[in-house]
Amino acid sequence: MKIMMNANLDELTDEQMRRVQSVSPENEIIVANTREEQLAQAGDVDIIFGTFNRALFNAAHQLKWVQTEGAGIDNLMFEEFVESPVVLTSAKGTVGPHLADHTWALLLGLLRGVGRAVRERTWSNRMSIRHETWELGGKTLGIVGLGGVGLDVARRAPAFGMEVIAVDPESVDKPDFVREVWGTDRFYDLLEQSDVVSVCCPLTPRTRGLFDREAFRHMKPQSLLINVTRGPIIDGEALLEALEQGLIFGAGLDVTSPEPLPEDSPLWDHPHVIITPHASGGSPLRLDRTIDLFCENLRRYSQGEDLLSVIDKQKGY
Repeated sequence: MKIMMNANLDELTDEQMRRVQSVSPENEIIVANTREEQLAQAGDVDIIFGTFNRALFNAAHQLKWVQTEGAGIDNLMFEEFVESPVVLTSAKGTVGPHLADHTWALLLGLLRGVGRAVRERTWSNRMSIRHETWELGGKTLGIVGLGGVGLDVARRAPAFGMEVIAVDPESVDKPDFVREVWGTDRFYDLLEQSDVVSVCCPLTPRTRGLFDREAFRHMKPQSLLINVTRGPIIDGEALLEALEQGLIFGAGLDVTSPEPLPEDSPLWDHPHVIITPHASGGSPLRLDRTIDLFCENLRRYSQGEDLLSVIDKQKGY
């Protein structure tokens, strides 16, 4: 098989490349550093690891399987690819730890007034910050999407004395650190019961604009909303209205709609909003985890076994 490696090539180590090659020494592995090289080499490639797009799809006439480096694949759901027999696997299941850490960083920054303190740079706000803070013990964390990221976010909650409820479109097993797992038909029930809502679902046609004006009307006035997956899951105008009308207390956003967030957006200066520039995906361990996944999938592929982290292209996750 011919395998094209084209993801974060400046970060791929010789040891990681040796691990990929060691799965099957008969595989031909090529490294494509530029778009031109990728397109030139794609014609007889069987497997692509890393960057993928419509141009590569059209050029790769023998393509059978794509392994992306990231977990989000919404930008790859063009019709020709979705309808093709090419298998798509993502890094889902490997990005949860650092996305969960970022979720809790945003949450704690809002909860304890860290965002305000950094933004306002004054000692005179200390009492108003104190009056706005609360504790997590005994509160409820609502997880929207109990996949890899959702599980890692939820797994940290008991350490803060929180109960966890979740909704997911699939029938998923309930871990012992989650009190209830419901179908998405109970989305509003989750919003009404949650003190903190964490968006952990992928962007699909069903989740685009999921947090609209009606959704915010079901949230608690003191609740916090955290999003580290995809910005368009939250209607940006509806979020601003919800903050201005006191439907929710605050929001921690690593992703926004639109993205990048315009410099004149009121969200930048809102005292109860913390924004980071789509930085939650950063981790020194991320690429190594993805290489481990790819190597295991290569082994499975050569043995005719089911692959891990397969995307249902019709569903978009």
